[in-house]
Amino acid sequence: MSAAAVATPVSPMLVRLAAEKATGALLRDHGTLYLVDGRVVHAESPAAPGVDVLLTTGGRLPREGWDEAVDRAGAHRAVGRFLVDSGRLHDGELEICHLGAVFDAAFFALSPASGPTRFRYGVGHWFGTVRPVSAEAVERETVRRRELLDAVWPYASVDTAPVVPRPAAPGQTVGARQRALLAAADGRRTPAELARLLGRPAFHTLLDVRRLAAAGLVETPLDPGPDPDSAPPPPIPALPVADPDIALLRRLRDALEAHP
Repeated sequence: MSAAAVATPVSPMLVRLAAEKATGALLRDHGTLYLVDGRVVHAESPAAPGVDVLLTTGGRLPREGWDEAVDRAGAHRAVGRFLVDSGRLHDGELEICHLGAVFDAAFFALSPASGPTRFRYGVGHWFGTVRPVSAEAVERETVRRRELLDAVWPYASVDTAPVVPRPAAPGQTVGARQRALLAAADGRRTPAELARLLGRPAFHTLLDVRRLAAAGLVETPLDPGPDPDSAPPPPIPALPVADPDIALLRRLRDALEAHP
């Protein structure tokens, strides 16, 4: 983490709880982080699809398989373990999927909040512990994602507004993932709704929407009460970038190998 990020943590309470090796639930305006011995073991946010959506809508797990795991192991806080022990998922794919969902939800849960931040000691999540992540890693990834979004297209209004496609310029093309997003964008669905519909992480959907907006393929609404002279600049050509899913998988793989 950079010196600036250390000096100004995303969540000072999270840093303090990590130092205390606390166990419980950190409740914020936009989501909840679950800690065990000061490490993050789960996260959820209304803005991000849960592990169930990523697994079932993505086609890796039948919905009835997920429901059975919750019914049989939820009370024991061992849903993740049940999915592996029952042969529905391999250890590695569960860890990667769950870590991806944790970073995704944590990004929104740790967004700037106006309400109180609370911690409920001793509270656990029914999914259970899969691969604990340090609070430092969660904060570092949250900062990195914020900076990446702003570097792509510094207009956060596209993150929560309905995604309204615009006609492509002659010869302008996009990748298969972005084509699927544009096909699902009906002018009413927000990026969060599109993420759930497509079974994709919400942050990656935001990143695609911002890239499409930068390329002029998605409308950029003005922020409330804009200065008449502060309209978004003309679209910029889309640059070839690494697939966010592949880039995240590489980082998760490195994290798994670094902490056996």
